[in-house]
Amino acid sequence: MNQSFKITAKTLGGFEETLADEIKRIGGSNISIGTRSVFYSGSKEVLYKSNLHLRTAIRVLVPFKDFTAKNEKEFYKNIYDVKWENFITHKNTIALDSAVNSNIFRHSKFVAQLAKDAIVDRIRNLEGKRPSVDLDNPDLRINIHIKENHCTLSLDSSGDSLHKRGYRIEKVEAPLSEVLAAGLVLLTGWNGETKFIDPMCGSGTVPIEACLIARNIPPNYYRENFGFQKWKDYDAKLWHQIKNEAKENFKDLSIKIIGTDISLEAVEIARRNVERAKLDENIIIKKESITEAELKTGPGIVVTNPPYGERLKKENIEEFYKKLGDSFKQNFKNFDVWIFSYNKNALKHFGLRTSKRLTLFNGPLECKYHKYSIYEGSKKQFREE
Repeated sequence: MNQSFKITAKTLGGFEETLADEIKRIGGSNISIGTRSVFYSGSKEVLYKSNLHLRTAIRVLVPFKDFTAKNEKEFYKNIYDVKWENFITHKNTIALDSAVNSNIFRHSKFVAQLAKDAIVDRIRNLEGKRPSVDLDNPDLRINIHIKENHCTLSLDSSGDSLHKRGYRIEKVEAPLSEVLAAGLVLLTGWNGETKFIDPMCGSGTVPIEACLIARNIPPNYYRENFGFQKWKDYDAKLWHQIKNEAKENFKDLSIKIIGTDISLEAVEIARRNVERAKLDENIIIKKESITEAELKTGPGIVVTNPPYGERLKKENIEEFYKKLGDSFKQNFKNFDVWIFSYNKNALKHFGLRTSKRLTLFNGPLECKYHKYSIYEGSKKQFREE
């Protein structure tokens, strides 16, 4: 159980440092940062905790074989030579994911197909029958990464992407992923001791992730299925022990987290998601227009993702952002307002001076995350107080 091995956690661009900090807190060692990845070492306990606790991880992989291949024949042989019988039998199902950046192997789907052929051929030659493919809920999910002629095979310990926490069954158009929402909250440094508001909350993801952070509830505590639970060496006793320890460390929250939205449909969806997350005692969701918001006094944090073009007509977006900036300036005194947006031009019309600017990625989209500190009176007076 205490034997250490290599682990790779995948994340969104811009959150690598945040994820590395999370990994350190759960006991990971030899941590190094890559592009949208963090590499580290840990025991089976650390692996299980990674899937339960890491808020900014998308997948947690266990690399177990590196090799070079200059053509398809060499690639097939290296895959075939793995002792897959240590992982599965013909009764099990498999799925393969591949990421390819190579002049030799140009198509990720072809790579996955060739690797699948090698695996099922080996099992069939050993047992007389072949395992089948199940893309949705396999017994073993295998990840293949190829850069030029260098190939890495990993076991996917997560199964489904870790953004699937289990509470968000319903969503509005263009929602933030749970991983992205959690990362946005973590980057603010908010600790649950001051007000927290998302005035354009959509399906409620940001308020829910904020509440999970403040109450120290692991993001995937209520999720039922992980890839490692189907592995031959799954330790159910260790997993239950880790979950019980996590539950003992839940915290109470003395403040109410607030999410508002102009859309009644979004408000109703957000309320149902909050209930599924078992956080309805901590989060208030209500219908309110940000441009007609009531006066709010801090200190507090705002984290929000305004509509940015897809949901607004192009000619209205600049005017909307100007009204947005005016509303924050007038109605959110002594708040730090964090705006996440893909529309860099729209942000120029926000009308407030940034105190911090970050570049983050929402999938392939380069986005901006800007902080605006809104003081009541002068900045000097605010700091003195």
